[in-house]
Amino acid sequence: MKIESEIKQTTFTNEYQKAVINIVFTSSWINSENNRFLKRYDLTSQQFNVLRILRGQYPEPVSVQVLIERMIDKMSNASRLVEKLRQKELVQRKECGTDRRKVDVVITDKGLLLLEKIDSSWEEFEKNFKNISVDKAKELNNILDNFRG
Repeated sequence: MKIESEIKQTTFTNEYQKAVINIVFTSSWINSENNRFLKRYDLTSQQFNVLRILRGQYPEPVSVQVLIERMIDKMSNASRLVEKLRQKELVQRKECGTDRRKVDVVITDKGLLLLEKIDSSWEEFEKNFKNISVDKAKELNNILDNFRG
């Protein structure tokens, strides 16, 4: 559906304004779909992001600072997210061996199993986006990369 129909606006200052509004609107829609999908696993999108970062580094631990640098949502409180995940027994916090002031985080077996479960149903989530071809998705990725400069 066209952005004009979605937000009930027929005119824009220019195509750049329309593009920005379209990206913001679409981002919100994707976030809603993502949150709905992850809710069944009792995860937020930010928690899921942390788990994926940790899985990528596994079995090596990662500092909270590294998590902050790699997170998609830079406004997230990584320390709070790690604590929530620790309470769910999905991650472990460890004192850094080289710097006692630093905390390292590692994903647990339970966390890895949860990500495997999510991976097995990920295609269901992706169905929301398969109304464009792989080539169009590649083109969109290039456009968005260029858009950010």
